[in-house]
Amino acid sequence: MQNSVSAPSGISEPASSLGEEIKPTSKLKICLLGYRSNPYSGGQGIYIRYLSKALVKQGHQVDVISGEPYPILDPGVNLIKLPGLNLFEADNHVTALRPRHLLSYTDFFEWFSMFTGGFPEPYTFGRRLVKYFRRHKPDYDIVHDNQSLCFGLLKLQNTGIPLVATIHHPITSDLHIALGNTDDWKLRLLIRRWHSFLGMQKKVVRRLKHIVTVSEQSKVDIASAFDIDSATIKVVHNGIDTEIFRPQPKTRRIPFRIMATASADQPLKGLSYLIEAIALLTPDYPQIHLVVLGKINADGDSQQLINRLGIQAQIRFVSGVSTAELVTLYAETSLVVVPSIYEGFGLPAGEAMACGVAVVSTKGGALPEVVGDSGILVPVRDAKAIASAVADLLDHPEKAQALGLKARTRILDKFSWQVAAASMTQTYQHIIDNT
Repeated sequence: MQNSVSAPSGISEPASSLGEEIKPTSKLKICLLGYRSNPYSGGQGIYIRYLSKALVKQGHQVDVISGEPYPILDPGVNLIKLPGLNLFEADNHVTALRPRHLLSYTDFFEWFSMFTGGFPEPYTFGRRLVKYFRRHKPDYDIVHDNQSLCFGLLKLQNTGIPLVATIHHPITSDLHIALGNTDDWKLRLLIRRWHSFLGMQKKVVRRLKHIVTVSEQSKVDIASAFDIDSATIKVVHNGIDTEIFRPQPKTRRIPFRIMATASADQPLKGLSYLIEAIALLTPDYPQIHLVVLGKINADGDSQQLINRLGIQAQIRFVSGVSTAELVTLYAETSLVVVPSIYEGFGLPAGEAMACGVAVVSTKGGALPEVVGDSGILVPVRDAKAIASAVADLLDHPEKAQALGLKARTRILDKFSWQVAAASMTQTYQHIIDNT
């Protein structure tokens, strides 16, 4: 029971697998949109960063128009800042209002909606976007929205601009799971108020001419959630930067270390089931310790669960790490667990696999599409199944090492950003030709 995965994390591979670029037939001027593009948490900033980088490598010109927080972009990508009030960073939402904001309907609406428990950023980003296009009249071959799904998109589409929107997964899934995790009527009202932007998104999605999503599972779920024909949705898988997310041959894995990337108090991410699994494993593996990439609320459900189970010493939360630090964390860990109830794609799973780490993942959403037979898949909401799979890999380090090798190969073959950008370029060209 006390074996551990301690083999070197280095993996050799053919040089031809890396850095191959598929050149486009014509250079496009592309505009990517992000209403918020946090580079460290959530998938939106990550998606914009790596897609824009891969498109530039293929010879395209790429501008990113983003609200705060702004993305981290490669030098070849131009960032156009479209700032809002950024109330999430304000010390106090109430006192964040300034006299000048009263002169702007958009600013005042953003403040008032946030003050009353709403999430106005997609809507207000759309208003600022339309204003920017009217003032500057930029000339793009195509505009690509990253799930703002705001009314402003329809105004741009109506002017004849070729436009496509990526929907990573229907936010209705987040709403249903959040409501299902509380019986407090006041909290349920707040949850519904927060998700009130869904009304706008449903109206916009049904009128968009071109939609892209990141997995076959998301395609089915989006068609159902928004009541549209799935045949109108194009699947372009997310990519993984396999040049950055790669094994580190000189780094040795730390025995009994497990890693997860999960927002601690978002029920959709299923962290509570992994915490319960750690509690189940601790008696037989007292050295086990879990590193969670994400923030934790000191009064939140996850911290309360950890305290109740008495496993504070087994779990550490880290946040704000750089990409290089993240890759090192993957190289040091014995295995990665993805406990999500639902994922529209599963970027953390893909990044871990690209680093040659063995992965235990639930079957939530599109995760089986990404992991395939290169990891261990377990049912959602099943702490015992997670614990069993983790124990299996801790007891059989040779199996974990083989899975890590297989995982790296799978990502190189199917989920590199070069592959994703080439597929997206074909989609862009089809839309341009038919607009």
